[in-house]
Amino acid sequence: MGRPDKSKAKKRGLRRFFSWKKLLGTFFVCCLLAMGALYVVYVMVPVPTANAEATMQSNIYKYSNGKILARTGKINREIVGLEKIPAQVQKAFVAAENKSFYKDNGVDIKGTTRAAWSTVTGKGKQGGSTITQQYVKNFYLSQDQTATRKLKEMVIAIKVDRQMSKSDILAGYMNTSYYGRSAYGIQAAARSYYGVDATRLTTAQGAYLASLLQAPNQYDWTSASATGRKLVEERWNYVLDNMVGEGWLPADERAAMKFPVPHKPKPAPGMEGQTGYIVEAANQELMRQGVSEEDIKAGGWTITLNIDEKRQKDLVKAVDRQLEAKLDRKGDKKDATVQAGATSVDPKTGAVVAMYGGVGATEHWMSNATRRDYQPASTFKPIVLASALDNRTVTQDGRQIGLGTVYDGTSKRKVVGSDIPFAPENEDNRSYGPVTVQKATNSSINSVYAQMIVDVGAAKTKKTALDLGMKDGADFGQTPAMSLGTMGASTMDMAGVYATLDNHGKKVTPTLVKAAAHRDRTVSPAKGTGEQVISREAADTVTKAMTGVVQSGSGFRAAGDYEAAGKTGTSENNRSAWFVGYTPELVTAVGLFGEDTKGNQVTLTDTINPGRANGGRTPAQIWGDYTDGALDGGSDASFDLETGDSATFDPDPTPSRSTEAPEEPTETPTTTSPDPTPPPTTTATTPPEPTRDPVTTPPEPTSEPPVTDEPSPPPSIEPPDPGSDPENADTVRPRQ
Repeated sequence: MGRPDKSKAKKRGLRRFFSWKKLLGTFFVCCLLAMGALYVVYVMVPVPTANAEATMQSNIYKYSNGKILARTGKINREIVGLEKIPAQVQKAFVAAENKSFYKDNGVDIKGTTRAAWSTVTGKGKQGGSTITQQYVKNFYLSQDQTATRKLKEMVIAIKVDRQMSKSDILAGYMNTSYYGRSAYGIQAAARSYYGVDATRLTTAQGAYLASLLQAPNQYDWTSASATGRKLVEERWNYVLDNMVGEGWLPADERAAMKFPVPHKPKPAPGMEGQTGYIVEAANQELMRQGVSEEDIKAGGWTITLNIDEKRQKDLVKAVDRQLEAKLDRKGDKKDATVQAGATSVDPKTGAVVAMYGGVGATEHWMSNATRRDYQPASTFKPIVLASALDNRTVTQDGRQIGLGTVYDGTSKRKVVGSDIPFAPENEDNRSYGPVTVQKATNSSINSVYAQMIVDVGAAKTKKTALDLGMKDGADFGQTPAMSLGTMGASTMDMAGVYATLDNHGKKVTPTLVKAAAHRDRTVSPAKGTGEQVISREAADTVTKAMTGVVQSGSGFRAAGDYEAAGKTGTSENNRSAWFVGYTPELVTAVGLFGEDTKGNQVTLTDTINPGRANGGRTPAQIWGDYTDGALDGGSDASFDLETGDSATFDPDPTPSRSTEAPEEPTETPTTTSPDPTPPPTTTATTPPEPTRDPVTTPPEPTSEPPVTDEPSPPPSIEPPDPGSDPENADTVRPRQ
């Protein structure tokens, strides 16, 4: 006999374990076990009660003293029955998310498998959930992307589909979904995006709201990028085409539809007055600290603000007295264009103690306190001076720059040493001849500061500006025109810059949130103070220079029973007017902005007063009124300044004969300019307030106000007549 074939013996041995009968039997056993396991899971997993997100909590916002300022969350949600939602709007949601909704049993195995395969193979995440599953996720479960949660979702969806009607499930889905703009549910979304109740939604509008659910924040038309708008429009077309395909929408009706552009966002009820502005600014600050928008919208936060209740009320009262009481917003179209914004900061901590965003968040949603689309104008000039002092800059002829340095204040004088030609016009084309830097600061002389920024260097000046707290942007060009504040800035930005000067050159960042706590975590507030960004001597010298602006310059209306420093500013075409100033305890930036009903920038001329609305007029009056109240009538605190030799100066030299202004000066709004040599005495009477007469009222008086060159005028010197301001408006950007 031959030897046995070992390979055949081995195969026969393997067949004993892996015959097709045994494999088939094993497969059936595994199927039975899997079915049994699924049945056990089905029995063991109950339909839970509604989760916390389905019954959203409020966010609570508190003043610094613990008193509640606002509650948000629940007020922007209203459950509506399916009978109140148009049938075609219902179909739009089904067409967008789950065409087989009316036929499936709550899950779509094919869709789920396809989505899982796409994720595993790297083709990107795809939605495989039915409307029932999404309702279950929204109402019963969390948003966690885990296998366990997904299995529960599928099991509960099957049970819910057996227990509830398709109509109830669809209604629950439409009422629990998040649509962006703090809108939870179809009713809140209809009001937020189209200003109507859900009962009045058109098919096109319903298709847009259904499209939003894929990416609510990215697809909000009014704030979406070009890519976001393209994607949501494609999604909208997809929804309507699906409706035609399912026989839910006639093709000719579909062809006639145009994309329904939604309205601009408005705040939820309860955000009236300044509350909405403050809450939105606090939310934005939290997001910068790492809290997602979704986390904030889900609710459950207790947010304590730095806002001081008394000072907040003082600021609102000051604006009401000095601005709103003098305007006829409803009866006068020009008056209606005036917008006010303000931010007040504690320079020692960076705490934002008061904020004014506008007439009210429900009337004018964009906050005038945080917007950066207007020029800060001459309030930028102290930054130029700070950069010159910090960099120990010398003039073109080698003289160290300080408050006593003499410059040529001739109007339209061409700057020397710049590759970019620039010859700015002073207010009323007035020439001052040789003047000190102190005088140029008091009277905001454009030609002096244009030359100074060339002496320092635009790049160095910009670095100083950013170090102090301004924000970079496309409009922050490094040219001599930058000396006139031609970039964009907010009142919060400028309050931070001036607070840093007040804090002797140590960085101050305005912070609104004092503490933020959730039930399972807390968020550390932003740091309000930082390192030394310019030398103390430079910062303190700029402060000394600006005390002259309040005591004897363009900011005299801000003076009170306190020591103060500040600067006025009026931008080209009089579109904005500013006063930014500070005491040792408080820094406040006030701005007026011209804006028409379409959001375009317009002039402030002939609005709050006949002629130009100077920064030294209403903004300074608001600042003084508020500061007086915020400091309880005044303060004995004084600036602790370490200035050195750069702050010493002699009286200005005898000025050259001033050049007469042209009859119609170009590119520069007209107002009066200071007389370089003030009279020795004037009558000690309180200057009268300007009246608001009809158009027959003559323009600004042409009398020249007495303004001294010294920081502290003698007691006999009266502030300038209110009919004319010594402030110089800024000219337009140079042609290059």
